[in-house]
Amino acid sequence: MVPPRLHVALMLALTFTTGIIDAVGYLGLDRVFTANMTGNVVILGMALAGGAGLPVLGPVLALAGFFLGAVVGGRLLRTAPQGWSGRTSAAFVTTGVVAVGLGAGALVGPPSAGTAWAYTVTGLLALAMGLQAASARRLAVKDVTTVVVTSTLTGLAADSRLAGGDGDSWRRRLLAIVLILAGAAVGAALLRVSGERGVGVGMLVAGVASIAVSLSGHFLHARGGDGAAAAGAPA
Repeated sequence: MVPPRLHVALMLALTFTTGIIDAVGYLGLDRVFTANMTGNVVILGMALAGGAGLPVLGPVLALAGFFLGAVVGGRLLRTAPQGWSGRTSAAFVTTGVVAVGLGAGALVGPPSAGTAWAYTVTGLLALAMGLQAASARRLAVKDVTTVVVTSTLTGLAADSRLAGGDGDSWRRRLLAIVLILAGAAVGAALLRVSGERGVGVGMLVAGVASIAVSLSGHFLHARGGDGAAAAGAPA
């Protein structure tokens, strides 16, 4: 099996890719988050109250897509063994493949805000991120959900020595926050450098990185399983 510390490292790497995805979605798809659903709920609430220029359909599609992806992930992993499994690998790889496919499509035809293609990208990308979030939840790596950092920041502060706590897991929590920040900065930079094709470039970079992380976890799991089997085999 994959050691717990490697689980943490793999989930932190996916947190970085989430930052790229959300930056691409918010800046390139008309202020829509495809991973951070709290942001979509807030944007949607303000838009429904008459907030000027705020999107409605995009956040609704993102929420629906994310929900559906999480449902699929829950059903896929419901009977899977604890820890990393072949189904975990399949779920994470699927997320990366969807991002790569959408990225390639966005390079050919950049999704303009308010178009059917942009809404399609939003919905499918949110579905993929819902699948990733459900899979990360199944792994249950403490403080690293790969898609949000609000609870992580709360834990960092509430359990810190400043708050009278023991400061447990502060490195992991801080890394999760820094990595999603770094990912968002990378996503924004890709959009600035690549112009209208930045959405496609960002999704490609995030997708390829997600696939690399997923395959690393898969092969490490396979190697660990083989090692355990060899250790238990009769001499």
